[in-house]
Amino acid sequence: MTTSRDRKTDDLDRFLDEQLKNPSFAEEWERSKPEYEVMKLLVEARSEMGMSQSELARRTGIKQPNISRLERGVCSPTLDTLAALAHGLGKKLQVSFI
Repeated sequence: MTTSRDRKTDDLDRFLDEQLKNPSFAEEWERSKPEYEVMKLLVEARSEMGMSQSELARRTGIKQPNISRLERGVCSPTLDTLAALAHGLGKKLQVSFI
């Protein structure tokens, strides 16, 4: 069964594939990819746990509006913030250079 979320993800993937054909967009996308990955991983981990931003805020001591800003990519988290979020999600933070 295809959900509304699956359709939105498919639409976004198709849109992104089309935009990546533009060299300047592709270059900027690649430059900011780590930020998007952090946003995506945070939202996915929280959603998988069925946790609201408010619950994550309560568990981490990070204010809910700040979690929202992180998930929207309005600001970039520090490593300490990422570690606190990981702990609040019952996960460990792993950083690597590839």
